[in-house]
Amino acid sequence: MFLHTHPYEPFLFQEATKVIVGTLPPPRFTTGELKPDDVDFCYGSRNGMLWPILDRIFGLNLKFETTPEAMEQRKKFLLEQQIGVCDIVASAERQKVDASDLGMQNVQLRDLVGYLRNYPNLKTVLFMGGNSKNGPEYFFRKQLKEQGLSLQVVSNEVPRIHELMLSIPSESKKNTKLVRTVSLTAPSGAANRAVGSLQTYKDMKSQNPDFNTMDFRVMQYRPFFES
Repeated sequence: MFLHTHPYEPFLFQEATKVIVGTLPPPRFTTGELKPDDVDFCYGSRNGMLWPILDRIFGLNLKFETTPEAMEQRKKFLLEQQIGVCDIVASAERQKVDASDLGMQNVQLRDLVGYLRNYPNLKTVLFMGGNSKNGPEYFFRKQLKEQGLSLQVVSNEVPRIHELMLSIPSESKKNTKLVRTVSLTAPSGAANRAVGSLQTYKDMKSQNPDFNTMDFRVMQYRPFFES
């Protein structure tokens, strides 16, 4: 069994108002066998779409290479936009060394509920994927259930939106906060088939044959990252 541990600590800070939540990066980030156009940071895989999406939305002119400059560009952006990153999986075992969420066994989770409680400004969770088995929302729901909590539906259309009233440590009278979760289409090639099956995508594709799954994600992600 391959022990797939998350190579990066949560990127959280007191000013963060949103947090990006996925599962694990590809195993090569754990073993340190990065490819030349990987970035040694969260969502830095050369095959991943998150940073190309954000690059298009914000006009960041990012570098896609294994250099300190590329890593610092991403950290600077996150700090300026008050966005944290805290993937929910700390480690998992695998029989097959790949990045499949379904292939994870004996999964150890990070205490995302605890982070939401302890970082008072964090009020939006941006899941990189939905509630399919071993996805980030799936594991978050599992954590909530263990604490007698649950998500309430705001919108069941993709991207699905939920809310949660969460108790927080506070010296003032206000000791709860409203947390909103958004389950975005995963920024991976594996999710392209799911995108292609969406009626919204089919409609836009029929109107513009050049419209692709990357364009769809940019359109979907924009309002949640810009707001």
